[in-house]
Amino acid sequence: MSGLISLLVTLVIVGLIFYLLFWAIGAIGLPEPFSKVATALIVLVSVIYLIGVLMGQVPSIRLT
Repeated sequence: MSGLISLLVTLVIVGLIFYLLFWAIGAIGLPEPFSKVATALIVLVSVIYLIGVLMGQVPSIRLT
């Protein structure tokens, strides 16, 4: 059960980090082609990271 809780905490923290990145791109006001590229890169990195966490390849946060 603690593995599930640590996975949930990891997903929440990573989600908040990627939300802040999306917010920063919007707040900076990048011109349109750069904004799309930055958003696409963030989405790609987040999907790859989350797949790695769910497959057990990336260590999650350990709650002791």
